[in-house]
Amino acid sequence: MGEIMIIIWFVVIIVAALIEMNTMDLTSIWFSVGALVAFVLSLTRVSTTVQVIAFLVVSVILVVAVRPVAKNYFKTNSISTNSDRLLGKVATCTKPIGIGERGEVKIDGKYWLAVTSGDEDIEIDEKVEVLAIEGVKLIVDKIR
Repeated sequence: MGEIMIIIWFVVIIVAALIEMNTMDLTSIWFSVGALVAFVLSLTRVSTTVQVIAFLVVSVILVVAVRPVAKNYFKTNSISTNSDRLLGKVATCTKPIGIGERGEVKIDGKYWLAVTSGDEDIEIDEKVEVLAIEGVKLIVDKIR
């Protein structure tokens, strides 16, 4: 059972690290560390029960105690654009917006790419409501 546990802990280390690399949530990495402790114990032929207990204890302690500190340390500062303030506002169409095509609207003196969420084309000078924002384009619908 000893050699199998060495392989199992090695696989857990790799899988947890890969999950962490894909999620960047600072959760799976602690299980990788717990598996590393269990891996070292398996090399010294400690019983499987002790390995599993060590894995669980180390992982839980790290998730509960270290993760919050690490999250604050690695917190990224996102730049707030306040673009959500445009939701629900009325804009004026400046370039026609066909169904499935991009057009342009003007809102608060600024021009935005826009697409319609409705099933009608929107012509120049028609009023539209901003329903959503996807990247740098507004999702709009004609005001009736």
